[in-house]
Amino acid sequence: MRPLRWQPIATLLLSIAGLGVATYLTITHFDKVALVCSDNGAINCAKVTSSPQSVILGIPVAMLGLAFFIPMIALCLPAAWRSADRRIHLARLILSITGVGMIVYLIIAELFIIKAICLWCSGVHVITFILFVIIVTASPIVLDPGYGLETDADEYDHA
Repeated sequence: MRPLRWQPIATLLLSIAGLGVATYLTITHFDKVALVCSDNGAINCAKVTSSPQSVILGIPVAMLGLAFFIPMIALCLPAAWRSADRRIHLARLILSITGVGMIVYLIIAELFIIKAICLWCSGVHVITFILFVIIVTASPIVLDPGYGLETDADEYDHA
């Protein structure tokens, strides 16, 4: 049994989109003028991206996004999805769980500590959550000990 045909493609595209937004947020962390977003009321990207919570252990959160999406792209390549090496699939799952844990922290920080929401950050949160859902639903298949050993002509189920 294989993951659904769309799952590797969707996760790769989502990872690339996430890398794009994380790159933009990294640029705006160092160049506040580049930030394009509302700066008043509940939606205030500048307040969020310049808050004390925008840095963890001296590392900008946006750069942590880069550190998440770069390996996620490699782990979501179609060849990685086809691999019989369970470590690749386990790494993808662990990374996606870590990403969701991080966005839970960041959403709590935005809502209850910073009291403002960044739409760009919310985009990363949505991308990370969708990645997590797709990866978690495919994990029972790709983590099966017999995965990748079958000799089917089809690479993926057609469903």
